[in-house]
Amino acid sequence: MAENHQHTHIVPLSVYFTIFAALIVGTAITVWVAYIDLGAMNTVVALAIACTKATLVVLYFMHVRYSSRLIWVVVASALFWLAILFALTFNDYWTRSWLPIN
Repeated sequence: MAENHQHTHIVPLSVYFTIFAALIVGTAITVWVAYIDLGAMNTVVALAIACTKATLVVLYFMHVRYSSRLIWVVVASALFWLAILFALTFNDYWTRSWLPIN
């Protein structure tokens, strides 16, 4: 009979509370930045904060940080696929003005 050698990683509650606090601080910073006029950088700053918060959620609350390399490959593949979809969408959006509208 084959034994299952899957390792479980016990994460202390302090890690979850720290990540939760970081997410709350990130949300507060997002609200604060929304009231500041940064011009075209408003969207960039908001997306940077959102990506940081999403990374924390994926790494800690979805346990990717403590997962096998196969899970890391799956996550990287999903992000690569998302980048392809964004690139195709932006390509369509940016090239619409190239053709005359009848």
